[in-house]
Amino acid sequence: MCTVVFLRRPDHDWPLVLAANRDEMAGRPWRPPARHWPDRPELVAGIDELAGGTWLGINDRGMVAGVTNRRDSLGPDPALRSRGELPLEALDHADAAAAAEALGALDPAGWRSFNLFVADDRDACWLRSLGPGRAEKIEVMEIPEGISMLTALGLNSADSARTRRFLPLFEAARPPEPGAGDWGDWPALLARRDHESGAGPADAMCIATDRGFGTLSASLIAVGRPDERGPRVLWRFAGGPPGEAEWQDVALAAVRG
Repeated sequence: MCTVVFLRRPDHDWPLVLAANRDEMAGRPWRPPARHWPDRPELVAGIDELAGGTWLGINDRGMVAGVTNRRDSLGPDPALRSRGELPLEALDHADAAAAAEALGALDPAGWRSFNLFVADDRDACWLRSLGPGRAEKIEVMEIPEGISMLTALGLNSADSARTRRFLPLFEAARPPEPGAGDWGDWPALLARRDHESGAGPADAMCIATDRGFGTLSASLIAVGRPDERGPRVLWRFAGGPPGEAEWQDVALAAVRG
């Protein structure tokens, strides 16, 4: 997954809304979000069939976790563990605060560089690892209130042409109101293929290149305040480039909208 947009509104009935485009090589096999792991029956996530992990998932407690590569780290390293394991490990925890503490204590030498995020209706953090030999520990940082964008270069990075181009557009856009079934301007923004002047197709929101790398799927997720029946979560998923693939509801069963 290459781009995640967060909207944090602590006093709102839906405190967390996020949008994500997954960018990957087209030949890497995957399946849409579902309960793919018999040993982890409480989570719903897309599955990377090559390594068995995920790029984005939700657990029945209403927590969301996902991972992105950092720049120049696309693809696996046979000597290291798959980064797709990290969201699965995060989703084993009861909430985002516990997940951030646990995963922040991992040894960064086990994986290629990554950005990981964990979020629920109360807390949201992102974790940055520069990879083996680059840093002694994984950094844990809060995702602030309002709109933020996570790319391969980090959160709200001025070095990212995608962030410079699209973060202001998300900030100015009509925001989602998930309780009314309204995702605002976000689906259209996820489908944008324009880019900053002087940048290239890989700096668009929805990526298409001539080397087989591009946007393979997209997600819209909202986490509401729990009620007497438990967590409330909505997940809309497009199983192809946004703007081309149809948006569909992910069956969450144990968590509700």
